[in-house]
Amino acid sequence: MKASHIEDELKKLDTAQTELSPLVRSRLDETYAQLSQLSRNRSKRAAPRLRRAVFATTAAGVVGIGLFASAFVSPVMADSLRNIPIIGSIFSTIHNDSGLRLAGDLKLSTTVNREVSHEDVTLRVTEAFYDGNRAAFLLDVTGSKMDNGMYNNGEKTMKLSNAIDNVFFTVNGQEESDGGNMLIGGLFYGSAGEAHPNTLVFEQIMDPASVSAVSDSFTGTITITLDGMKEPLKLEIPFTKTSNSAIEVSPNAVTANGEFTFSVSKVEVTPVTTRLKTSLALTHATTLTEKEELRMRRIGAAVFDDQGRQLAALSGDGIYEGNRLIYDRRYASTPGTSKYLVVKPFVIKDDFAEDIQEDQYIKELETRIELPSH
Repeated sequence: MKASHIEDELKKLDTAQTELSPLVRSRLDETYAQLSQLSRNRSKRAAPRLRRAVFATTAAGVVGIGLFASAFVSPVMADSLRNIPIIGSIFSTIHNDSGLRLAGDLKLSTTVNREVSHEDVTLRVTEAFYDGNRAAFLLDVTGSKMDNGMYNNGEKTMKLSNAIDNVFFTVNGQEESDGGNMLIGGLFYGSAGEAHPNTLVFEQIMDPASVSAVSDSFTGTITITLDGMKEPLKLEIPFTKTSNSAIEVSPNAVTANGEFTFSVSKVEVTPVTTRLKTSLALTHATTLTEKEELRMRRIGAAVFDDQGRQLAALSGDGIYEGNRLIYDRRYASTPGTSKYLVVKPFVIKDDFAEDIQEDQYIKELETRIELPSH
């Protein structure tokens, strides 16, 4: 069995009109690094201690990890927002992830207020969210070294999202790379947006199999070293599952076009996260060549709700088994309830294109998943 942590569900970007946020750029950089390191002769699952993901972009299901679907905050709007007192959840202001925005709007996040200080820098976790699929929290950084999202280490000034030398997230003293725990898929972080320049959003993907075996509450520990600091800072963060209205379906839906067989074996939908387990098989093969593996990695899966709204792709983990590429795919849920989802496999042509064109879809593999009513 060959494993590859491919993380390859990127929403496509129009780089001519929008600049990649630090969070998205970091996810892209890590994804492409992993793709280039894949080896057919041994399993490889990258687990870097520092992952830079960007919660400030749009992503539409392409190679790698995507993020949030919706517009960027304009500089004029951002300036206006800075003058408005914060009311409610900061998660509600994250325009790039419809799921986390819903968590804020629906008051699914919990107030934390844990802080630690060192060398005139204070780290404060203000909110946390957990739905069994991903755990997210907001980290506010204050002190004389901070000025409107810029961090000064005494020698140079840099964006806060670039000022983290190292970061670890652990549960029960274990990191994701230790294996055998509830952490998979990586820890991602980035700016909460121009309206909150001193706040970072962190997101950890959770293993549903391990999560189901533990209680709905757990305590995670974040350990952060900022640029120029000699000692790391640690904070314990309590998480409580705040979304129990999950829909789980095992449709075992299968489509084929003579060359490929595509199936969706499991779907889980919460108000914040939509998760699919998919399989893409090369029909007339028992094992895959390196060229065939690469080709299969270049087939994405776009997901639409019953109103035709595309779900923003978040991340994914893939593994090869025989002639198949099996994926655990995560997307941001859209507002409201859907009667069904439509999964549309497509050929990835341009990782930075904004929209998937009709000629990219593999129409014979399109799959409709009926969802039970809530």
